Parts: sequence; structure tokens; C-alpha cells
Amino acid sequence: MRFEADGDSRKEVHTIVKLNNILGAREFARLAFDYNRSFQQIEIPLVRVTHANGGTSELLPSAITDAPNPAVGQFPAYHEVRVKSARILGLEEGDTVEYRVITTTTHHPLAPDFWLEHSFDRSGPVLEERYEIDLPSSRKVQLRINPETPATSTQTTGEGESGRTIYRWGRAEPRASESPTIINPSNPDIAFNTLFWPPPDWDRVSARFANLIYPKLPASREISEKAASLTGNAKSREARLEAIYEFVSKKVATVALPLGATGYRTRAVEEILTSGYATQEDKAALIAALVRADGFEPLVYLTLPEGGELVNSQFQHLLVGVYEQYDKWMDPSSEVAPFGMIPSAYRGMTAFCATAFQFQPGMMVISFLPKVPENLPFAASQTVKVDAVLTREGALSAKVSYKLRGDNELLLRVAFHRTPKEKWKDVAMLLSISDGFRGQVTSVNASDPKSTKEPFTVEYEISQPKFVDWAKKSVRIPVLLPQIGLPDPATKQATGAAAANIELGTPLDVEASLTMRLPPGTAVHTPVGTSVSRDYATFSAKYSATQNTLTASRHINFLARQIPTERSTDYNAFYHAVQNDQAQLIVLEKPKEPSSIEK
Repeated sequence: MRFEADGDSRKEVHTIVKLNNILGAREFARLAFDYNRSFQQIEIPLVRVTHANGGTSELLPSAITDAPNPAVGQFPAYHEVRVKSARILGLEEGDTVEYRVITTTTHHPLAPDFWLEHSFDRSGPVLEERYEIDLPSSRKVQLRINPETPATSTQTTGEGESGRTIYRWGRAEPRASESPTIINPSNPDIAFNTLFWPPPDWDRVSARFANLIYPKLPASREISEKAASLTGNAKSREARLEAIYEFVSKKVATVALPLGATGYRTRAVEEILTSGYATQEDKAALIAALVRADGFEPLVYLTLPEGGELVNSQFQHLLVGVYEQYDKWMDPSSEVAPFGMIPSAYRGMTAFCATAFQFQPGMMVISFLPKVPENLPFAASQTVKVDAVLTREGALSAKVSYKLRGDNELLLRVAFHRTPKEKWKDVAMLLSISDGFRGQVTSVNASDPKSTKEPFTVEYEISQPKFVDWAKKSVRIPVLLPQIGLPDPATKQATGAAAANIELGTPLDVEASLTMRLPPGTAVHTPVGTSVSRDYATFSAKYSATQNTLTASRHINFLARQIPTERSTDYNAFYHAVQNDQAQLIVLEKPKEPSSIEK
């Protein structure tokens, strides 16, 4: 990697790989490299195959293709985001593939600044990896190197504009007797940037990103009219904000490009509005323009990975807020997130705030590195009802109904939203398996994933022809309720290590109930109920059987986010009480044959 003082760069990768099996041959049959044609070029000057049975062959230029990234195929505004690929036919086990790829970047939107992170490949048996960074001595660079992988050499040549500082690494595969280095992905082996070094003028750096993502321009007539039409019937400022969010989130399709694929450069908001599709950055630009036209001051948040720091981590996801109530964070890119709900993957993470707003003395001061709020805009709950029938032939059929608010709600909304309706049975089958149900899903219905003002509902029917074998005098069956997941109790810490709290996650109220109709004459022996109560969670379970009908219910309410480690013994007792209850079985005795009168 070579960077110039003006932010331009050249990256050359030279790889030699031995294909140890047919899976490796399939993996390297197509080499694909992402780039953005508006500020990058890619060359593939060499693709050579050394065959196991002798001889070599080089790839012809006609085998190299250049096409828009598959994610933007239907969205012409982003056809500059591309994939250059080389297809290699006839690879076999034992072959060796060698290739070189050169990526040249000029006039990047963030220039003259540059930013890079790299971790050595630990995904497989990498015999040797060499890495070199060539930096201009004239630029002040914040450089962080993992002490487990120090640079093997550095070299400085010249001074001033022509001076260079070169870092070199040489890493070999660890010996069998050595333990591999474990790397936190948010803290890579090598990371550097010029954006936040020297320690920045936060107003300036924040404004730079804000003006790149959503330039502070006067609202056009088209944008002003659209904002007015969206908010005209709103009764409060929050309702106006929600109306704008609902439109951008649900009516503008999200293009699934990684954050930064366009260099954080956005299209004109009028074009975004007309086209009806947008990346994360473009959705932020549109929502910022609309809320500004309606009298709000927008804020854009760029999240960092867990444990990541601004100086050595790439941004992960984009969220939006407003100044007057900036705790009302929004995620318009998922298309089905309820207003004010942030996916659990980003809650509690550190974010970088981008705003060009000029704060005056006496005004509320924002943090440029805030934490994403952990609270949901509503209480999280989950209600599951199972209505089942067990026949005299031993067949089981059941209707399972879900009503959800919270993290599981969003997961299912996304799954059903992204899956064609004719394949919803596949989603329901995965849901049934995750909850411990077995059988064949015969039908499924779900509420509209975009109707986010109400809880999300799913209902499916499942059947299992040979659920029990009545040839036996008595059979044992599990309670047909979803298994309640609990965090594992704290494990013994290594000497000197700080004990971690037990994380329960977002407070959640879960109720599950079962009604099972049995063949006449079936005798039922139900388990004993359970009830345990703590200040961090409560659990209760009840079981009964009357008139050939079995009923069961379980209710767990998580009240706290975490439990201090010093209470691990208490939690261990609670954990085992719940687990023991869920392991209980119901005993059914073979139904008596109906009398001739009953027949």
C-alpha cells in the first residue's frame, strides 16, 4: 500500500494459493474484487495456474469481466460500484493459483485524508504473509500496531514533500506448538488515519462528514412541498418526525451496499426522492433534507464496532437523529424497524456524530462520540400460543401463533420482508426448529412487515404424523412450548482476570401457553408447576389436565439488563430452576378403546 500526500493511493496484492481439495478449487474458480469506478481503477495483470499434473496456463483478458455489483443491478444510479472478476475454468485439487491485483484510488471523496485498517489472514493455513505500507513523511498519521504483530522493519527516506516512511511486516503460520493470536475484529493488526490525527477540532471534523453526507443547502421547492405533505396532519413535532421517518424508511427502497462504498458521497436529494431507492448514506441525506425543511436540525450517527475506537475502526452502520430530541434515534435503512427502534447489534455502541450545526453559548451541547441508546421505544414482549390436537393414531397437528414486540420482532420482520411470500414456509420452518418444534409446516400467515405501529404477528400450522406410539402403555412427551433461552451462568475466571457481569439483555416479558386436545379416555400425568422470583427476573409455570384437554403455561419476565457477578450463585439457582422445569415431561397413558355405544 502506497499513499500520497494528496490522499491518492496504490494497492498491489500478490497471492499464491495451493488448492488442497475440491472445495478450494471451487472457491478460487472465480476471483472477484469490489471497487468504485468513480474514484478507483482495478487491474488484474496476472492470473496463472500451475497444474498438479504439470504445465502452466495464464488467463486470457477475455476471461476477465467488469460489471455492476450484484446489489445495485436494478439501481442504475449506483452502477459505479462494480465488481471486476476473473473466471478460472478446470481447477483441480493440487493446482496452484497465482494472481496479482492492482487498485488505484484517485480523488477519493475524503481526500486529502486517508484511512486504512488491516488484519493478517487467520482464516486458514496461510504459510506466509508480507505487508508493506509506504506513507508520505509530510502527513501526520495516527498509526496503531498490534503488539502481537509488530512491524519487522521501518525505513524513512528523505524529508519534506519527498520523504517517505515505510513499514514492513512478515508473518508466518504459527507452529503447531504455538497458540494462534486471537484478534478482536474491532481492533485490527494495523490501523491508521489522518482524519482524526492530530486530535481533531471536533466541530470541523463532524461538519466535514455532515457536509459530505447531507450538504447544508436551502431546501428546494420539491423537498419543501414533500415535507409539508408528509407532516400536514401531524398533531405534534414528534408525529411530524415520525411521518418523515415512515416515508423514507418504507417508501424508499434500501440498496444493500456496505457503508462507505460510495466514499460517503451522496446524490442530490431531489434525485433520491424521484428514484425511490437509496443507500444508507442517501437515506440519511433525504431524511436530513426533509426534517430540516420541517424545522428540525438533523444529526447523523456513524457507529463503530463493539470495542472499536474512532482512530482505528471503520464505521459500521448509519443512524439518524435530530437536535431537539436527539435521544430519538432512527434506523431508516432496515425498511421495517418501528419508529425509534435501533437493532440490538448497534445499541450501546459508540457512534461518531456528524453535524454542521453551529452551537451557540447556552445551547444544549451534544457529544461527538455518544453511546447509542439501549432502550427500546416500547416495552419488549412476546406471546406464543400453541393450539394442538393429538389423535388416536398418534398424529399431532398444531397451530402456533406469535405476537411480538422488540428484538425478535425486528428479526422476523426483516426475515419475512426479504423473503418472497411463496417461500414464507421456509422461514416458518426455521422458526419452528429454533423453538424446538418438529414436523412439517403446512401453512403460514404473517402481518405486513411494514405495519410497524402494531406488534408483528406470525401464525403457522405444523403436523407430525407419528408423534407418539400408542403401542406402548404410556408415552412421555415434552411440553409443546418454545424453549426459553437464558444466558449461561458465569464461568470460573482465570487468576487475575476481572469477573464480567451476567448480561440478560433488553428487558423482555415472554408468555407461552399450550392447549392440547387428547383422544377420549387418555390419562394424563402433568408435571409439578414452578415459581421463582428475583429482582432481575421472574419465572412461573403451570400444568393441568381436565376432560381430555391438557393446558400448560410458562411466563418469564426479564426485569434487568445485567446481574452483578457477585450474585452469580443466586443466578445459577434461578437458571437451574428454569432449566429443570423445561426438561420436565408429560406422561400420557394409552387411551381406552371407545365402547360400542360411543362408536
